[in-house]
Amino acid sequence: MTAQSAPSFDVLILGSGAAGLTLALQLAEKYSVAVLSKVEICGGSTLYAQGGIAAVLDDQNDKFEYHIKDTINAGAGLCHQDVVDFTVRRSKQAIQWLIDNGVNFTRRKDLPEYHLTKEGGHSQRRVIHSTDATGKELSNVLTDKVSQHSNITLFEHHLAIDLIITKNSNGEKLCRGLYVLDKNTGCIEIFQAKYTALATGGASKVYLYTSNPDTSSGDGIAMAWRAGCRIANMEFNQFHPTCLFHPKAKSFLVSEALRGEGAKLRLPNGDSFMHKFDKREELAPRDIVARAIDYEMKRTGSEHVYLDISAKSADFITHHFPNIYQKCLNFGIDITQEAIPVVPAAHYSCGGIMTNKHGQTDIANLYAIGETAFTGIHGANRMASNSLLECIVFGQATAKHILTHPIPQFEQKQIKPWDESRVTGSEEGVIVTHNWDELRRVMWDYVGIVRKNKRLIRAKQRIDILSREVDDYYSQYKINNDLIELRNLVHVADLIVQSAMQRKESRGLHYNTDYPYTDDKLFLKDTIISGKIS
Repeated sequence: MTAQSAPSFDVLILGSGAAGLTLALQLAEKYSVAVLSKVEICGGSTLYAQGGIAAVLDDQNDKFEYHIKDTINAGAGLCHQDVVDFTVRRSKQAIQWLIDNGVNFTRRKDLPEYHLTKEGGHSQRRVIHSTDATGKELSNVLTDKVSQHSNITLFEHHLAIDLIITKNSNGEKLCRGLYVLDKNTGCIEIFQAKYTALATGGASKVYLYTSNPDTSSGDGIAMAWRAGCRIANMEFNQFHPTCLFHPKAKSFLVSEALRGEGAKLRLPNGDSFMHKFDKREELAPRDIVARAIDYEMKRTGSEHVYLDISAKSADFITHHFPNIYQKCLNFGIDITQEAIPVVPAAHYSCGGIMTNKHGQTDIANLYAIGETAFTGIHGANRMASNSLLECIVFGQATAKHILTHPIPQFEQKQIKPWDESRVTGSEEGVIVTHNWDELRRVMWDYVGIVRKNKRLIRAKQRIDILSREVDDYYSQYKINNDLIELRNLVHVADLIVQSAMQRKESRGLHYNTDYPYTDDKLFLKDTIISGKIS
């Protein structure tokens, strides 16, 4: 069976979160755009973002320089200052673009000004939000806009397999589009485009426990690496400190904004503990808070700690956090009266595909934006609510670059067809399920919040075996959703472990008990893994 050819587009965008949809809307007035999503268009990580978007909007109390300084401090010395400056100075116009498109941000009670909250790592109130469901509001508005645009074609339930790469007469690699699995029909399709943009989100699904939806399987990172792109800083995996601990809650995130409004972290006996770890207490950056919780859970043998905002009035809580209040109430927890049981969970990938400020990768005509990209803004630890800002700013910057450069002219080379003539249907699906579970548990146990050399070596040995097994399975059997994602996750896991083994220090989100110090002399630099040689 060979791949079917789908319509050709000027721009092909893989991923339908804030970054991908921003890019689509910016380009659609001039170019034909296709947006591919492996689930529903609104089903990515953006939908689940609660807290808000960091931006300098209060001219009286805040400055660009403050936001820049806070971001760099949170990033533990590895932020690229020029990229932080580039992003922060475009924050106000990014928010205005969202407002102009109909995003309804929360205003102060009985006042026309927008309500700004404060989160971990921020020195000022600068997080604009839509109650406690900012991502949902953003996703709904942008999805409506792209759905109504005549120059944007949406393809739901389409899972990319690999990039289509050819070379020009000079030997330079060019991206021509994607091989894609239509999950509804089981057919492989060839999508061709003059430009391809990866906006596939992060790779938190590589861990057993994550705050993210099932879409975060590192697809863009793995595909770009297989195509030859450099990958950077994959050792910096952010664990959100507070996910709801409940057998039926799965991955429900309890927003950092609660701590911004005074919520306290407590042990099961009611004692607070963050003062023992950082003078900023609950408003310390996420890496510090997550490690503190992990330490106290292991010290006390507890399955969780508690987050307590009950000191605030019930009216305040239900007004500012209506969704969290209702979600917890559904599980029998009244947060106006009692504390919320919480645990850390894998949340955000600070590393990714290396790009410049225009979203360009190492391969011509291939761009990467959002969480799947490494721009240098986050350094060794992302500051709260900078992620959605990054999506909007770099979606706009990439669009500007594409719009101001001539459309590339390809040499008419035949695209290699997809060939399934030598594979068969599998009767061993249990192997994929087993390997999937084992990989995620290995990563959680050995490459989690706190690491050590022996654990990393064990992880590497087991991932090497899993990689061989998955490659063998991939070459023999027809592909499906689970096999494609497992292949990507194995490659991403290996990149994470390789990166963690190279960084012989502790910095930001990477904490190794064998190297509990920060070594600026040897490791004040990014960890770069070269693309796969093909």
